[in-house]
Amino acid sequence: MLYYFSIYLLDWAKSTGWEDTLSPLRVFRYITFRAAAAAITALLVSWCLGPKIIRMLKELKFGQHYLDKAEEGGDLKSRLLSKKGTPTMGGVLIVLSMDISALLWTQFNEMVILTLLSLVVLAGLGFYDDYAKITKQNNLGATSAIKLTVQTFLAGFIGLYLYYLPETRHLVTEIMIPFYKHPVLTGAAVVGIVLSALTIVGSSNAVNLTDGLDGLAIGCTLIVSVVFLVLTYIAGNAKFAAYLQLPYIVGAGELTVICAAMIGAGLGFLWFNCHPAQIFMGDTGSLALGGALGIMAVLIHQPFILFIAGGVFVAEAVSVLIQQSWFKWTRMRTGTGRRVFLMAPLHHHFEKKGWYESQIVTRFYILSILCALIALGSLKLR
Repeated sequence: MLYYFSIYLLDWAKSTGWEDTLSPLRVFRYITFRAAAAAITALLVSWCLGPKIIRMLKELKFGQHYLDKAEEGGDLKSRLLSKKGTPTMGGVLIVLSMDISALLWTQFNEMVILTLLSLVVLAGLGFYDDYAKITKQNNLGATSAIKLTVQTFLAGFIGLYLYYLPETRHLVTEIMIPFYKHPVLTGAAVVGIVLSALTIVGSSNAVNLTDGLDGLAIGCTLIVSVVFLVLTYIAGNAKFAAYLQLPYIVGAGELTVICAAMIGAGLGFLWFNCHPAQIFMGDTGSLALGGALGIMAVLIHQPFILFIAGGVFVAEAVSVLIQQSWFKWTRMRTGTGRRVFLMAPLHHHFEKKGWYESQIVTRFYILSILCALIALGSLKLR
C-alpha cells in the first residue's frame, strides 16, 4: 500500500516540478528498505496488540485448561498443570501483525498473494482446531482427516497453479537439490507437484509438532525465516542468483518483505511467549507459519533447503513417525507396543530425561542455528 502510494506521489511530482523535493520517496523502490520497514512494523504492531489480545483471550476463557492425554503422567504433569489456563490461539497475533505489515510494504504479485492467502487459510484451519479443543476441553480438536484434507487441497492447488502458469511451470517440473547447481530431474511434473505438496503439508505439521515448550516453535521459526529472508532476496535478484548459480525467480524478491514481516511478528510474539509464557501460538500460529515457510520454499524452487534449515522441525516430525510406527509394529508382532523414545515429539523425550525446559529450548535453538548455517553454506558449495 505504501509502495504504491510512494509511486503515485513520485509520478505526480514529475508533472508538477516537485521531483527533487519528493526524491527521498524513491527509497520505497528498494526491497531492502521495505523489508526492514516491514520487520519493524510487524514488531511494533505485535507489541501494541499483544497485551490487548492476551487480555481478550483470557476474558473469553480461550485457555488450555486440559491436559493432553499423552502428557498426563510422569515428570511433565507438574509443568503442564502450571501452564493450565494460559491463553492459546496466539497465532492470531502473529498472522495479524504479518498481514498488516505485508499489506503496507509489499509490491503485490502472484507469489505475494498466494502466500498471504495461504497464511490466512491455514491460520483459519488452526483456529478451528484450537477452538474445538477449548470447547471440548481435550486434545481432540479437528480430526486429522479434516486438517490433512484442507492442507493437501491447498498444497495441491498451489502446485497445480504453478504448473499451469508458463512462467512458473519450471518450479514444479525441474527438481533442484542443495549442493548441486543443475536440476536432477526435468519434465517431472508429477514428482514436482507431489514434492511441493509434501513440502507444504510436512512443514505446516512439523512446526505444529514442535510447538510444545515456551518459545521453542517460534524461536526455531525465526531462525529458519532468516535463512529464507536471504534466499528469497537472492532468488529475486538476477545478479546474485547468477553469481550463486541459483534459479532466478521473477517476483520472488517481494517474498523477502513477507519473511521480514514474519521475523518482526515472530520477535514480537516471542516477547510474550518466552518462559514463562503469557500466551501460546496454538495451531492457529503453528500451522500457518509452517505452511508459509513451505510455500516460500516451493516458490523459490528450494524445497530441500527447507529440510536442512528446518532440521529441528524435521527431527520433531520424524520422532513422532518413528514412535507411532514402531509402537504399532511391535504391538502387531508381540501384542505389546514398545516405544523408541520416552515420549514424542522429541522435546518431550528430553523432558522425560530430566532436562529443564529452558535447556531444551536453548539447545534446540543452537541446533537450529547450525542447520541454518549449513543451509546457507549450500549456496556457495555447488
